[in-house]
Amino acid sequence: MHYREILDQLRTHVAQLFHSSCDERFIYHNLDHTEQVVENVVNIANHYQLSDQDFFIVVAASWFHDIGYLFDCGRHEAKGVDLAVAFLEEHNVDTDVVAKVKGCILATMMPQRPEGLLQQIVCDADLFHLGSSSFKERNKLMRKEVEAFSNHKIDKDDWNRKTISLFMAHHFHTEYCQTLLNSTKAINLARLEENLLNQPTVDIIKKEGKEKKNSKPERGVETMFRVTSTNHQRLSDMADNKAHIMISTNSIILSVILSLLLRKLEDNPHLIIPTLLLLIICVVTMVFSILATRPSIPKGIFTNEDIQEKRVNLLFFGNFYRMSLPEYENGMNKLMDDSDFLYGSLIKDIYSQGVVLGRKYRLLRVAYNVFMFGIVAAVLAFIIASFLVAM
Repeated sequence: MHYREILDQLRTHVAQLFHSSCDERFIYHNLDHTEQVVENVVNIANHYQLSDQDFFIVVAASWFHDIGYLFDCGRHEAKGVDLAVAFLEEHNVDTDVVAKVKGCILATMMPQRPEGLLQQIVCDADLFHLGSSSFKERNKLMRKEVEAFSNHKIDKDDWNRKTISLFMAHHFHTEYCQTLLNSTKAINLARLEENLLNQPTVDIIKKEGKEKKNSKPERGVETMFRVTSTNHQRLSDMADNKAHIMISTNSIILSVILSLLLRKLEDNPHLIIPTLLLLIICVVTMVFSILATRPSIPKGIFTNEDIQEKRVNLLFFGNFYRMSLPEYENGMNKLMDDSDFLYGSLIKDIYSQGVVLGRKYRLLRVAYNVFMFGIVAAVLAFIIASFLVAM
């Protein structure tokens, strides 16, 4: 099944539906929101390294999860399911895959009760903004959309009360989103409660002052780190695959040499040098390929001094795997409370990935060069040896 091709057609199909059924009242539930949910799904799915089929299921569901608003706001999930099933069946997608896409869409119905990782991913991606810095802006858009469809102004306090109720009833389902979003979600909830009481707390004032001081485009920075880290991971996977190809290829050649050629060297002494040359080439290539994939793990320990001076990168397991859970929790709490420490750790993490990638690709280049030029030399050696004997 060519899932990538179907996803490309699916994306175009959904975009056309949004454009052809455009309603200016959809300030929140529009193509921009759907694309944002798809982006969230892709990021969560990449974290869990889903198979191609599971990746297709969650992405397809995210494209169709709110498309039903264009046709039936009251039962938009069911309408979205109908549109998704019609499209997928038209493209001959397996019935079990269609059923899972349907389940993921219906799981977004409030209150969310997802079953299994795939439905959890789609549900968390749909309400991802509750734990993000863009919540305030998204919440305003949602309120304006409801006002547009109801044709009356909604009291701000009443809206805040309903939103607080949503926060209290909601929880992120995947461990990834819980770790990534729960702290910001708590801040967003605190702000809603303080706005309702009209008594901003000292903590909120400090937080807002800190945000103004930093004045960083948080979403853009987070996207940059996420995309860069994902690209590095893909390059690392590519390097591992290339090394695996070299190891497998040369293992086969070595097996042939040891099982066939070595037995015939007594009767064909002129093949000794070409055979030894080929043997050395295969061994050297395998050694460099193995070196490219051989893991290197640090000592796995950090000290309080490392935390205070922000020298340790707690985002890499090699720096903490020998520490106790309370010590690691203490370090992570300090990391999350200090934006400079957090961004510094992300920078170190990406830099470390780049260093490892550089080493992998240098070794792989040596392995490929040895194999490429060596195999040519070996073949020429066999040809020359056979020619000399024939003379």
